[in-house]
Amino acid sequence: MSDSPARHLALQGASNFRDLGGYRTTDGRVTRWRHIFRSNHLGLLTADDVETVRALGVRSAFDFRGVEERAAGICVVSEITVHSLPIEPSVVAALRTELARGTLTAPVALELMRESYRNYVRHHTNSFRNLFGHLLEDRAPLVIHCTAGKDRTGFASALILHALGVPDEIIAEDYLLTNRHYKRDATAATDLPEDVRNAIGSVEASYLAAAFEAIGREYGDLETYLRDGLKLGAAERTALKERYLES
Repeated sequence: MSDSPARHLALQGASNFRDLGGYRTTDGRVTRWRHIFRSNHLGLLTADDVETVRALGVRSAFDFRGVEERAAGICVVSEITVHSLPIEPSVVAALRTELARGTLTAPVALELMRESYRNYVRHHTNSFRNLFGHLLEDRAPLVIHCTAGKDRTGFASALILHALGVPDEIIAEDYLLTNRHYKRDATAATDLPEDVRNAIGSVEASYLAAAFEAIGREYGDLETYLRDGLKLGAAERTALKERYLES
């Protein structure tokens, strides 16, 4: 609709700052605009960016970065309460191990990315469970982020949209919007080959698919993961929809 808010907000000191609103669910409802945002980290926002974020009313941030990552980019919006849900990064270290062995190629990098997504399910479900616990406390408007705002944040956003009843094809489209709006850090991991940096500097449908395949193997299906892994029973799912869907 032409009168819908902008999905992507073009900030100078952050990239991929997007609204998860405006998506129609399978029951005909729509995710609320200006309630849940996703982004990369908020440590480099300009003064104008800060005013934009303040105008959105964002009061909570849910940060998936590890300890060192957080220290390198502290949120600069004083009104935002930051909740740490740490998932330590592992892909670059794994890539450097392969580089030292002389076995690093773009296909290897792609598989390491997929494996990192599988590990979100195998080893870090607690962080995503905690996120949903916060979401049920109605802290919106809120922002979910990590360092780049594409992988840990991308999986979290997909889980939220699934829990709200958004169809799979729309979730996949939202996930891939990262490739349009994410601005790569040209100074990061410059010791790695360019084709490898391309692999880790974007997202692929196969990455998200790997996470959902891991859900199938570990839990049987997504609905069981939502219920048993993320502790979203019928009452919690109803409460989420009441908070984050239009009537």
